[in-house]
Amino acid sequence: MKRVLLTGAGGGIGRRMRQTLVGCYPILRVSDMVDLGPPGDGEEVAIADLTNPEDLARIVDGVDGIIHLGGLSVENEWDDILRTNIDGAYRLFEAAYKAGVKRIVFASSNHAIGFYPRGQILDGSERPRPDCRYGLSKVFGEALSQYFADNYGLGILSIRIGFCFEKAETQRTLGSWVSIGDLTQLCRIGLDTPELHHEIVFGMSDNSRTWWDNKTARRLGYQPKDSSDIWAAEVDASGIPEPGDAVGLAVQGGPFASEGYQGDPRRVGADSAKPIS
Repeated sequence: MKRVLLTGAGGGIGRRMRQTLVGCYPILRVSDMVDLGPPGDGEEVAIADLTNPEDLARIVDGVDGIIHLGGLSVENEWDDILRTNIDGAYRLFEAAYKAGVKRIVFASSNHAIGFYPRGQILDGSERPRPDCRYGLSKVFGEALSQYFADNYGLGILSIRIGFCFEKAETQRTLGSWVSIGDLTQLCRIGLDTPELHHEIVFGMSDNSRTWWDNKTARRLGYQPKDSSDIWAAEVDASGIPEPGDAVGLAVQGGPFASEGYQGDPRRVGADSAKPIS
């Protein structure tokens, strides 16, 4: 990999990954719709709209691999999800193929399987059970990845990213937390592993309290360096209630599966009749 494109470089994960990828590849091309500031050493900055064909052709030109973080990262109105996460992802993959890109890392989400009950161990082979429109868009992205791998020969890694913030703060996030360093390692595995077709892995660190078996990631060489276990005692003692209604508290997606959720964990109803089994 000589030139790698990082989309969504202005987002919460993208800003941090831009730092952890410094020096990993000769050229890192960072892209978003927002101002990204001046390029750092070994960087190229490309402001682009992922739904604009001319912008897409420009940002994928000369690229060997792509880490696709771009798009809406929380629940949103359907038209916005459709435009950005679904149509935008398809157009990026199509432009990448036409430009001769060989590898893509797709930022999927744990919300693609968020309606599985807590306590059920998943290994990535299960059918999707999205918990919201955002999760539904990630199911599409995983299917899109399989399609471009099968039909066009691209090597693609779909990462179902968990809770990628500074620290785990609830029982749920103790299981789903991933450090930016471990997530970067997974992205590099997706770009650099020989003979990759399409695999689905979980974006999680070495957490002992989890519902996910990351055996596929380990088979590909993943060795997480961090763990949410360092905050387990603090979370246990805090007594801070987890956001969400009865359904959200029973399934892996948490507040995303709660009635009335629109991207803010505080905007959830008290009850819901949605099934959880």
